[in-house]
Amino acid sequence: MSSMFLRETIRAYRQRDPAARSDLEVLLCYPGLHAVLLHRVANWLWRHRLRLAGRFLSHLARVATGIEIHPGATIGRRCMIDHGMGVVIGETAVLGDDVYLYHQVTLGGTSSERGKRHPTLANNVIIGAGAKVLGNILIGENARVGANAVVVADVPANTTVVGIPARPVERGTSIRPSKPRFDPYGTPCDPCLDPLLGEMERLRAELTDLEARVARAESRTPDRAESRTPDRAESRKPDHAESRTPDHAESRTPDHAEAHTPDHAALREPSHDAPIARG
Repeated sequence: MSSMFLRETIRAYRQRDPAARSDLEVLLCYPGLHAVLLHRVANWLWRHRLRLAGRFLSHLARVATGIEIHPGATIGRRCMIDHGMGVVIGETAVLGDDVYLYHQVTLGGTSSERGKRHPTLANNVIIGAGAKVLGNILIGENARVGANAVVVADVPANTTVVGIPARPVERGTSIRPSKPRFDPYGTPCDPCLDPLLGEMERLRAELTDLEARVARAESRTPDRAESRTPDRAESRKPDHAESRTPDHAESRTPDHAEAHTPDHAALREPSHDAPIARG
């Protein structure tokens, strides 16, 4: 452990934490700095196959600081752990330079098999309070993970993700373009579009358009009904009444009466006035 490493780490705390008023205050009162310093020693013991000694030292560091860092984890330069209570960093996790972690962050694994099973954080990554980064995934350079997000997939460089599961949000505007900068707790404070809110707005717009279409269709339906129904009533019903009923009545009833009735009367009823011929 060199004095240069200690000086640059204290300087990084002074630059990013406005509550740090002096180098001595950082050295004595910042548990994140204590945890990283003790991890340097535990990692040296781990790499030299003094595994039990390394694990025991990391356990003592956890008791003293509330930060659990496995001695097998790889941590770059100027790593800062703000507040620190509840931070867990797994055995195969890899942290680049200038990584900033807040309290309750978990860099955990999703597999019980040996080998690389914890995340890799590139340079200048910020992980917000309570965020969970799980599995053998890569968080790209200058990426930001919002507070309480759950990340289970790779995050591209220069991307901010929020939510459960974490989704990227659009950053920057034409007036204030997006650029790498320090975001406290990894959460954007400038106006940005929440992906879930954007989906809800699109669904609402589609629903409004569909309701308008249905209303227009319903307003046209009575006009068609009024224009078509009288035509059918006027064109079809009088035809049947005029064409069928009078024809049958005029053509059939008088014919039967004139043709059949007089014949029967003439044949069956003899005339009483006619003289009877006698032989």
